[in-house]
Amino acid sequence: MKRLLASTSLCLAVFSAPVAAFDITAMSDAERAAFQEELRAYLMANPQVILDSVNQMEAQQAEQQAQDDLSLVATNAEALFEDGFSWIGGNPEGDLTVVEFLDYRCGYCRKAHEEVAQLLEADGNIRLIIKEFPILGEASAISSRFAIAAKQIGGDEAYKAVHDAMMSFGGEPSAAALGRLAEGLGLNSKAIVARMDSQEVEKEISETRALAQRLQIRGTPTFVMGGQLVRGYVPLDAMQQIVKEERN
Repeated sequence: MKRLLASTSLCLAVFSAPVAAFDITAMSDAERAAFQEELRAYLMANPQVILDSVNQMEAQQAEQQAQDDLSLVATNAEALFEDGFSWIGGNPEGDLTVVEFLDYRCGYCRKAHEEVAQLLEADGNIRLIIKEFPILGEASAISSRFAIAAKQIGGDEAYKAVHDAMMSFGGEPSAAALGRLAEGLGLNSKAIVARMDSQEVEKEISETRALAQRLQIRGTPTFVMGGQLVRGYVPLDAMQQIVKEERN
């Protein structure tokens, strides 16, 4: 009994003693080497720990990016939704606005084109705004200038016709080729081609580029769906889910 009481007293003394804080800087070289070896052995035996850590870090970064993007959209709302020159399609009175930054030479923009059309057709209550954002070289810039010039000369219907045609246009966008394309659409080809290099057209492109820079947009397609900034191509079902989230 005496031995049991003595052991109990010793245990209580050990567990009630203050625990010193671990100071890694106070370790000797030998202790540090042993610690590193133990740590390495643990990670080798439990590699999932590293994956969990990376996943957690990526999730935190994604959440921070989403919050930052919400602020960017809110700060630039007027330029996004009411710039006074970008083409507006879908339902102009829709309860949700989708903005698309696109480049006619971008393969993913072309892929998204039909799916955006399907989204508008199936929903019927979405306001679509197109932002001309040519970033893939001179051919992209010429294509956008052509589309903008068509809108300035012929109005919204002319822009829509040119926009759809440019999404499937496979040749080099020379003045002659674009002139023939405009003629085939029943548009004033000479006036449109003459307008392409005007200050009025360049002003629209410059303002959109400045907006994209403020939004930290570096690729196409990029969407603003309600309050969300969606960077890159998303398939139709994902777009529909985002629209649902925004409405809720």
